[in-house]
Amino acid sequence: MLRVGLTGGLGSGKSAAARRFVELGAQVLFADEIGRELMQPGQEVYARIVAKFGPRVVTSDGAGAEMLDRAMLARIAFGDGRIEELNAIVHPATIASQAALIDAIAARDPGAVVMVESALIFETKYGGESGWHRRFDKIILVRAPEELKIARFVARASSSRTLNDKARSALETEAQRRLAQQIDDDWKAAHSDYVLTNDGSLDRLQAQVDALWPVLRDAARN
Repeated sequence: MLRVGLTGGLGSGKSAAARRFVELGAQVLFADEIGRELMQPGQEVYARIVAKFGPRVVTSDGAGAEMLDRAMLARIAFGDGRIEELNAIVHPATIASQAALIDAIAARDPGAVVMVESALIFETKYGGESGWHRRFDKIILVRAPEELKIARFVARASSSRTLNDKARSALETEAQRRLAQQIDDDWKAAHSDYVLTNDGSLDRLQAQVDALWPVLRDAARN
């Protein structure tokens, strides 16, 4: 089995790369999806978030059921400088869940390529004493120019509505604030085994994934 960390900053295109790896045969765990599951009502992570950030991060799903107001939580975490408080709750639980899932995949398919898609592989402080070196055999970075990352973030956030100048500016500021919390791509590239550059079309990115896949598949079998 080969354990691969697939990372990249906000708007880099790592999710698009991950989807292509899935099509080729990789077993991909999406950190955000795991985190969202752990943040559902009834989960310990949910209870700890509400206890730490208060009732203003709780809303209703429309049918009277309680749920996290993720937009409010993000505004507090990023806007009020409390992101590490949130990470301290979510990251250890998410990483533990990833490890359990990887072990389960290894048991049924010893030759699998198992990927964890996460924006914060390098940034998290909760990966153990040796961090990503212990968790992964290889690291893939998907990188893109910052202005393109911001444009993609804005486009994704506004996909169902038309933005006025004020709303667009607010989203751009939010993207810049989040990117400022992430390590520079040049540093990440120097500490990664493979770098995919996503500064063009989706086809171009997928071609890079296709070229890398046989290398990863062979490494998993050896």
